[in-house]
Amino acid sequence: MSVKGKKVGFLGAGNMGEALIRGLLKAGLVPVDHIFATDVRLGRLEQLGKLYGIHTLSDNRLLVKRVDVVILAVKPQIIHQVLREVAPAVTARQLFISMAAGVPTAALRADLPKSVRLIRVMPNTPALVLEGVTAVARAERLKTGDVETAEEIFGAVGKVVVLEEELLDAVTGLSGSGPAYVALMIEALADGGVRVGLDRITAMTLAAQTVLGSAKLLIETGTHPGQLKDMVTSPGGTAIAGIAALEEGGVRRTLINAVERATRRSQELGRDANQNKKP
Repeated sequence: MSVKGKKVGFLGAGNMGEALIRGLLKAGLVPVDHIFATDVRLGRLEQLGKLYGIHTLSDNRLLVKRVDVVILAVKPQIIHQVLREVAPAVTARQLFISMAAGVPTAALRADLPKSVRLIRVMPNTPALVLEGVTAVARAERLKTGDVETAEEIFGAVGKVVVLEEELLDAVTGLSGSGPAYVALMIEALADGGVRVGLDRITAMTLAAQTVLGSAKLLIETGTHPGQLKDMVTSPGGTAIAGIAALEEGGVRRTLINAVERATRRSQELGRDANQNKKP
């Protein structure tokens, strides 16, 4: 089933919501007159309306009534409040897609009618430049084609993987939080460049483009990271000297620990959201 021909509404019009709006329009999947958005910030709605020409509303319940697909793009801390607000307008006609990190579908369903069709996804911030990766969780009570609709929507802002919901905390720990790890690495590489004599702008350009190019090389060629490492290193050369320094600093173990710790934190936030869902 395709999103084409459907009306899509965004409950929350922050950065990720805007990224999806831009991606859907650029891909030609949804016409501008089929996109609706709400937000508590009226200035934000005015900005998006002028920039993209979409419909903007101040009434969440009215938006739900008008669309076929509802993207839940509000913060996890307020999502239960928003769901309780729109619940009277929810029918089996709409497909709900939640981007709320750490909030399981069971907790979301508790605030909605039993007939609701609900999918949980975990995108990441590179979606802002249409280079994100989104995990779509399989779910019960869906119609045939609902998962494919979610894949199509989020495919407009990058790559998509489909997996079981129990793995979304791990996705949050890796790709959801991963841009922060990569940003830290780029900053550190640039600092290293400055330390050995490069100016800051040049060092940052070299560091960021090196990370971008290396990732693209791996994706487009299917090369294993170990093979790319071996392509760059030569006996007694500069790269192997740098790798030795990284191994001395325990960079592998540190990155593995970062993913593991972020995953555990996502699990904790999910439990907290479930415990605090009552008004």
